Amino acid sequence: MLARHLPRQASTGARAARLLGGLALFGFSLALMVRADLGLGPWDVLHQGLARQLHLPIGTVTILVGAVVLLAWVPLRQRPGPGTVANVVLVGLAVDGSLALLPSVHLLVVRYTLLLAGIVLMAVATGLYVGAAFGPGPRDGLMTGLAARGVPVRVGRTAIEVSVLAIGFLTGGSVGIGTVVFALTIGPLVQLTLRWLTVAPTEVRHV
Repeated sequence: MLARHLPRQASTGARAARLLGGLALFGFSLALMVRADLGLGPWDVLHQGLARQLHLPIGTVTILVGAVVLLAWVPLRQRPGPGTVANVVLVGLAVDGSLALLPSVHLLVVRYTLLLAGIVLMAVATGLYVGAAFGPGPRDGLMTGLAARGVPVRVGRTAIEVSVLAIGFLTGGSVGIGTVVFALTIGPLVQLTLRWLTVAPTEVRHV
């Protein structure tokens, strides 16, 4: 019975492929939601708002914000893994590359399709890169770092996401029905994808 609940084992190469594929897919899924123009998740509302204010591509701002958040790990004594650093750089590059290829859309049914596809693919992407066990993303690490300092996870996460959503909205980020749908669905979807996609290093032995 115990083995049924243990993650499948995978080589370092296979885990790295999952990490890189997950980060690329994450950037693509965010680009789909941007093209849908129906509202983004809290962090991406912030990224979009800052991008509009700074006149920079949203992917570039995603990289910059990720780097700043990573600096906040220092007083929290969090240690980044290789996946953390890859997350900072690759997601932003994938967003900008995907947006360069995806045309703007206007038909409402297509926009809703892009929104829903973006949310589902983002959950799959999260399961892939988090499940590869190379370290959390900078934003997730901020939450777990606060939890390690005694801040309850739901309090810390809520405070962080409400704050970035408010700043993003004030700077011109897209808040809408997509923001609500994202908030209601991303947690359960990620829970499922982590269950399916988490793997363990082959060198780890479970007893």
